[in-house]
Amino acid sequence: MNVVAQPYLLAELNRHAGHADIVRELVDGQVGWRRPGDNVVEGDEAWWAAYRERPDSTAREFA
Repeated sequence: MNVVAQPYLLAELNRHAGHADIVRELVDGQVGWRRPGDNVVEGDEAWWAAYRERPDSTAREFA
């Protein structure tokens, strides 16, 4: 295998694995890898909104 292609393949694998995980979460309604929610940060709606705002605001700065 071409050494240059390996990082690209890893990035693609990661991207598609993330897509598959989103579909699985939509189908079974569970998040995380273990028992329902035991490896997901607990936070109320306001906490999650603030959490999502951090990367969104950074993205807007560089857009």
